[in-house]
Amino acid sequence: MKAFLFLVYIALGAGAGWAAFTYGGYELQFAGIGGALITLALGQAHLFISGGRDESIDTQLADVGAAQDSSSRRIDVLEARTDAVETTVKHELTERRDALVSEMKQLEGLIERLSDSFEARLTGASETGINAIPGNGAMAVGRPVPVDAALRDVKSALDDARVDLHLQPIVSLPQRRVSFYEGLTRLRREDGSLILPAEFLDAARRARLLGIIDTLTLFRCVEIVRRLHRKDRRVGVFCNISGTSLDDDQFFPFFLDFISQHRDLSGAVIFEMRADRFEQRSRQMRENMDKLAALGFRFSLDHASTLALDLPRLQDAGVRFVKFDGGQLIDQLRDPKGPRPTSSILAQISGEDVSAVFSRYGVTMIAEKLEDEAGVVEILEYGIPYGQGHVFGSPRPIKASLMEETAPPSDFRRRISTFG
Repeated sequence: MKAFLFLVYIALGAGAGWAAFTYGGYELQFAGIGGALITLALGQAHLFISGGRDESIDTQLADVGAAQDSSSRRIDVLEARTDAVETTVKHELTERRDALVSEMKQLEGLIERLSDSFEARLTGASETGINAIPGNGAMAVGRPVPVDAALRDVKSALDDARVDLHLQPIVSLPQRRVSFYEGLTRLRREDGSLILPAEFLDAARRARLLGIIDTLTLFRCVEIVRRLHRKDRRVGVFCNISGTSLDDDQFFPFFLDFISQHRDLSGAVIFEMRADRFEQRSRQMRENMDKLAALGFRFSLDHASTLALDLPRLQDAGVRFVKFDGGQLIDQLRDPKGPRPTSSILAQISGEDVSAVFSRYGVTMIAEKLEDEAGVVEILEYGIPYGQGHVFGSPRPIKASLMEETAPPSDFRRRISTFG
């Protein structure tokens, strides 16, 4: 481009010299010198202008480079601050979780001591006169003693059908879509106050009333599932069943007959029991579980304390869900040498692969007792597919109108009362 411009300048200089010789009357020598001077002047002007432009561009490029360097430094500072904030937040969350776990352990210890004390008092009372607790509520005693208050409340609630069902959602992760509900049994006193499981389970077990409670709860779960399926057939209900009911050879045939009439709901009603009770099940309990599995029903284990579960054994028993305490689960998954399930995989299983190994045997992991968003974030890192806890929703009683609609009829209550 520059060569072309210089040719133009030479042509202009030559043209000017020719014009001076032809029209200006100058001699050829002076006309040629004048044209050359014009050519040189144009060339110098061009060089001066282009040089100024190049210097300006260089200056601008230098400014852009300096701005880029400044931006890079700012980004580095922001990244450093972000890392520091993230580290601080994780540290605070860990401290809070550890403090909460410590408080929960202290509370559990206190409850356990109170329970032991209560059992000791009951034992002492038994040794001083209580021989049995007949089904009609009377006590055979060596000397007059007051009727056990907890048992009196339980029998009163059963007689008047004050057995309520509370539902707590179980959501898929990370979508948080409600996929299941857990049906929780709550008894009510005459004044309307609730009798929590910690208050009535022991008394009901001693009086062989757990089968009745389980059946009344199951009746409501079945009715709730049928109503849920009118809107979404994908939603199921976890229905708690005690090992005592599964181990009762007199009561279980009635329970099996009732659930056989609703085997069309086998994909939506999941029977749930404690993991430690499953590990200690008797031959009778295994056989009764097999009968339910033959009808297509599945089982869930809750309060699982360790990942070291025998997955082929769970698969053969029809166990399709296992619930773990969210905090304990994270601690075990984080530990490279922590407990791992028994499976056909011989290599050490990483925490990120544990959920996939469970799924390989048709067993789905559920993280329960999730109380805050920090716990949810940690669970998501390990691909746990379902979550349950107050962060997703607390147990809530079904509506009063629905409570009436799903109440067991009087003839049904009379039939199961014969097993008390």
